[in-house]
Amino acid sequence: MPKVKCGDINVCYEVRGKGFPVVMIMGLSGNMDSWDPRLIEGLSEKYSTVLFDNRGAGRTDAPKVDYSIKMFADDTARLMDNLKIQRAHVFGISMGGAIAQELTLSYPQKVEKLVLCSSNCGISKSVPASPKVMSVMMSCMSPAAKPEDMVSKMVSLAFTEEFIKSNSDIIKQRIERALTVPIAPDAFRRQLMAASVWDSYARLPMIKAPTLVMAGKKDILVPPENARILADRIPGAKLIYFEESGHLLPSHEPDRVLSTLLQFFA
Repeated sequence: MPKVKCGDINVCYEVRGKGFPVVMIMGLSGNMDSWDPRLIEGLSEKYSTVLFDNRGAGRTDAPKVDYSIKMFADDTARLMDNLKIQRAHVFGISMGGAIAQELTLSYPQKVEKLVLCSSNCGISKSVPASPKVMSVMMSCMSPAAKPEDMVSKMVSLAFTEEFIKSNSDIIKQRIERALTVPIAPDAFRRQLMAASVWDSYARLPMIKAPTLVMAGKKDILVPPENARILADRIPGAKLIYFEESGHLLPSHEPDRVLSTLLQFFA
């Protein structure tokens, strides 16, 4: 996969399909391999779909510095510049939704339409996950954490128990993709710390791009109440709940997510 210099790092990326660009921003610990192939294939039939690894994840560089959501947003803007993308639809999931918000606030001229999936507004007003869930997250930062254990724990938080039991093949494929280039515990910590101190609540009314907010009603990692907070604060935002889904909507309900995006982007 190609890499391009973006500030202090080399960012690994891939572009699939042709048409107006859609920039896909992955969340905590994930990389390009984390996207559900069914969603990417569907989007790529109509759009130039840009996938990339955030700093610290996948095949992108992982410098030993403190990360921030603004830093991730700057990386994304530089990648767009390198790919000669002046303006794009932007889809951010989980921490990627925070990065997408920051990108829209810092570089409004680059964002045509904004999609925030399974995301929140940051530290000041968001509804946190339960102490049990947070304990699992924190355990992934241990220097002794093994990749297979980290992936297994993240899967248990990102999918509902019902989905895991009923979709063993999808879960197996998800784990295999995640273990292709697993994130190191130190980089996981840097990403998590960046997300834990970031905040957008006071600035959300400044977002002018048409915005779609999506959330799963069974999300234990980013509770669904956070979607309502985002939608209420962003002028004109549309909110859609997925009643049976957990955190990773594109894998829980790929067909509905795809049709929702295509309708919103049209």
